[in-house]
Amino acid sequence: MSPQLRRITAAALFLVVAGALRAPIEQRMTEHLQAEGMLRAPLEISTQKKLGQGFWAVSLGGLRTLVASILSLRAQTFFDDKYWDGVAEAYETIVQLAPESPFYWDTGYWHMGINAVSYYRNNYEDLPPARARALQHTWLVRATRFLEEGIRHNPRSTRLWRALGTRYLNPHSEPDYSKAAEAFRMASEGDAPLPFMRRFVAYAQVQDPEMVGSALPYVEELRHEPGGKVPTLVCVHFALLMRQDPARDGLSLATEMFDGEKDAYRKLGTYFLDLDANYPMNGVEETLRKLEKILAVPETKSVFTARAHLENRK
Repeated sequence: MSPQLRRITAAALFLVVAGALRAPIEQRMTEHLQAEGMLRAPLEISTQKKLGQGFWAVSLGGLRTLVASILSLRAQTFFDDKYWDGVAEAYETIVQLAPESPFYWDTGYWHMGINAVSYYRNNYEDLPPARARALQHTWLVRATRFLEEGIRHNPRSTRLWRALGTRYLNPHSEPDYSKAAEAFRMASEGDAPLPFMRRFVAYAQVQDPEMVGSALPYVEELRHEPGGKVPTLVCVHFALLMRQDPARDGLSLATEMFDGEKDAYRKLGTYFLDLDANYPMNGVEETLRKLEKILAVPETKSVFTARAHLENRK
């Protein structure tokens, strides 16, 4: 081997060894900068393909927010056309560009989990009922996964936890009351704490057959906090007390907890007419019947007549 060839070979070997030594160091440095939020993670291959020729500009980082905004306008056009796949794909790309923005995760979920689900629940395309129900379920699952992924990127986002709690509390969207309770708890402690979310923790707990039995102490704690006189919370408290002691005089308890007989009838009546919620109703019906006799409520204005009408419409 000639001296010149040996020098070239040695230089090449040096570069290979140096590169091998630098790679782990540079990788650790990159990971540290990404963890500190000082460097964006690279875009996924699927996102690069969707962006096309604009990928090279966006990959520099400075244009990501701008492109996300433009794509959100495109998503609005898809929404206007009820092109749900287009809406979903647009937001799945948007959140790759701006993963730390709860706004885009929340808006994408709203389009998929509220608008698309409602569209197929109401069956505006006049599809066979089984097909409409299947599409409703498909969009609900896709939207929930999208929202939960947003929470993984923004684990302290009050906005996203509240949306997740509302999703799992919704009686029309395959509710899961234990998950709703946990989500509302996180919303009450997140980056923009909403103390009133603690009441929604209770509303979820009392609708869960496995949690309702232990909900009374928490509800009594809430009754001493700001907002503790909210009618729904007072009605839930009444029902839980009657559940604890079925032999208790519901009429006396109601007039004690509410502002007299008329107030008790109005608020317990509204509570009784909420057919969507799965709130405890212990002692409510019996107490309302007693109040109707005392107040001489005509049958045409009875809450039981109103409830019968609502049940017939469902």
